[in-house]
Amino acid sequence: MALPDYSMRQLLEAGVHFGHQAHRWNPKMGNYIFGVRNNIHIIDLAQTVPMLHQALQAVSDTVAKGGRILFVGTKRQAQDGIAEAAKKSAQYYVNSRWLGGTLTNWKTISGSIQRLRKLEEMLSSNEAQGYTKKERLDLQRERDKLDRSLGGIKDMGGIPDMLFVIDTNKEDIAIKEAQRLNIPVAAIVDTNCDPNGITFAVPGNDDASRAISLYCDLIAKAAIDGISRSQGERGVDIGAAAEPVIEELPAKTDGPGYEVLPGPRGVADDLKKLPGVSPAIEKQLNDLGVFHYWQIADLSHDAAHKLGESVGLPGRADQWVAKAKSFTAEAE
Repeated sequence: MALPDYSMRQLLEAGVHFGHQAHRWNPKMGNYIFGVRNNIHIIDLAQTVPMLHQALQAVSDTVAKGGRILFVGTKRQAQDGIAEAAKKSAQYYVNSRWLGGTLTNWKTISGSIQRLRKLEEMLSSNEAQGYTKKERLDLQRERDKLDRSLGGIKDMGGIPDMLFVIDTNKEDIAIKEAQRLNIPVAAIVDTNCDPNGITFAVPGNDDASRAISLYCDLIAKAAIDGISRSQGERGVDIGAAAEPVIEELPAKTDGPGYEVLPGPRGVADDLKKLPGVSPAIEKQLNDLGVFHYWQIADLSHDAAHKLGESVGLPGRADQWVAKAKSFTAEAE
């Protein structure tokens, strides 16, 4: 793969060039303003195009080195796009209220994530039947509240390596925390924003839904490109071999390499605990007949890679096997 292609025409059609009313501008954005039309500042897309490319390259490089990208966008029109892009690229997101200390006080946030996991396990098992209806409703409300704030980062496992932010004014706390920890930030900066302190600032409209969808799609594709590059760097170039490895070909025509189940045996395991597995990926695994850790723990390297390819995450397959083995060992 390569970095996603885009053109100035696409940016124009998405309304990226429209800034805010002239009286609402931030003077620090003066260098990125092309002019004024109908009292609206027009952003200079001739600068946006190369700056967006730099941001995409930075995202791809970060993921290629094994880094994690945190998508941040809590405004109403950005919430769905942020979550969808993060899930599509096996990254993480915050699209509800940003909790102060999410980065700088990760220890406390980790405790809340553990509480969320415990509630999910409790409510999905028979243990919840021991509570009264009112108690179960209270637990469900607590679970839902935690999931809104932490659901997108519960599998992150630590602070991210880079932030992608929509609307730097609204997400100023997240940006300050990232700056304090020297975490690079790629952000969309509108004409009313301050570009200072943003590692990869991209001048553009941060309010239009079409523009936000375009940014999220491009960043997600850049992250996927990074995953592909990472796999290519670790893998073997079979095409460059002097002779084809004929003996490996029949193995690819065999079964999936694991026991396919028509449904879970008892209570299904929470596959979302595996690295990079979102609810959507878990559903895909279930559709492939995978419901339990022991199924993944028994996979060979090739079978795990094939399963990962089936759900679009081949680079995570070996991590799944290692994690599944640890879970099955704990259960024993």
